Amino acid sequence: MDLILWRHAEAQVEREGQADVDRPLTSKGERQAQRMAEWLNQRLAHSTRILVSPALRAQQTAKALGKNFKTLDALAPDATGEALLKAARWPDAGEPVLVVGHQPTLGLVAAYLLCEHPQPWVIKKGAVWWLKSRDKEGLSQVVLQAVQGPDYL
Repeated sequence: MDLILWRHAEAQVEREGQADVDRPLTSKGERQAQRMAEWLNQRLAHSTRILVSPALRAQQTAKALGKNFKTLDALAPDATGEALLKAARWPDAGEPVLVVGHQPTLGLVAAYLLCEHPQPWVIKKGAVWWLKSRDKEGLSQVVLQAVQGPDYL
């Protein structure tokens, strides 16, 4: 199973009276989302299931793909790594899964899958970490397929 973790692109600073989930992308964030979406669209399988946080910045990031996606409250900014993995059906999903979400959840999930211990790893704004589960010689493994930031595209 492929699990692609995509952190939302750069968002505006929260203004007084504004809810965190209502923060939109900045102009830079819009460019980051578009560049990463182009990179992803060249690589994603047509069967990829796309799951997105309800936060506006994550929704806007995902829309850059131009594909249908499902919004899940379980991926909101305060989501747990366990909720993310359950929503993605890791490691048993029959299709690749792209999750557009937030820190620190995405970094904790990446650390847990690669090191079996949740650590506060940082996934930069707009970046993608692509992980793959596989069985090799009877052992379950997690492989880091790619790490890509929008500023390098």
